[in-house]
Amino acid sequence: MRIRMARPADVPAMLAVYRPFVEETAVTFEYETPSPAAFLARLEAVSARGPWLVLEDGGAAAGYAYLDRAFARAAYAWAADLSIYLAPRARGRGAGRALYTLLERMAARQGYRVLYGLVTSGNAASRRFHEALGYRIAALLPDCGYKLGRWHGVCWYEKRLGPAGDPGPMPAPAAEADWSGLDLSGLENFEIELQ
Repeated sequence: MRIRMARPADVPAMLAVYRPFVEETAVTFEYETPSPAAFLARLEAVSARGPWLVLEDGGAAAGYAYLDRAFARAAYAWAADLSIYLAPRARGRGAGRALYTLLERMAARQGYRVLYGLVTSGNAASRRFHEALGYRIAALLPDCGYKLGRWHGVCWYEKRLGPAGDPGPMPAPAAEADWSGLDLSGLENFEIELQ
């Protein structure tokens, strides 16, 4: 499997991965699958701030993950939110761990200090995944989203990348980030392309 930066041409394949999550689950609280144009706009906006990675399996996109700012106000600049979506064929093969590990290392390189993952409370697999990667629940939001005929809670997971104190300069935009020499240990089973 290969991990690389997302490109506009990936939008149809990423939407094919995302569509079942929107239409059949409460993993995402979106009610409607975004149009290709709306998803492309999302890709462009998010990619300006942080990395958006695509997982390829056999030359076809089998998932994606991205890092985006967690909040809009300036004081939150060092906080990022991670999202990941995998097609069924990519699950249980270490791809999620590889994508998150790589995003965490890229986030640290950009200057982020705290990462968040919002997980629907009933999504036991995602909760186990986050906990196995060292994320801890920072907040529980009971019955805050209504989808598919019932209320769903959210577990707000958090992982600190650095100690408290002066965080230094605000995180660099993704276009200015230097990924050369990034630690790729533990990712040897994946071909990584970060250009």
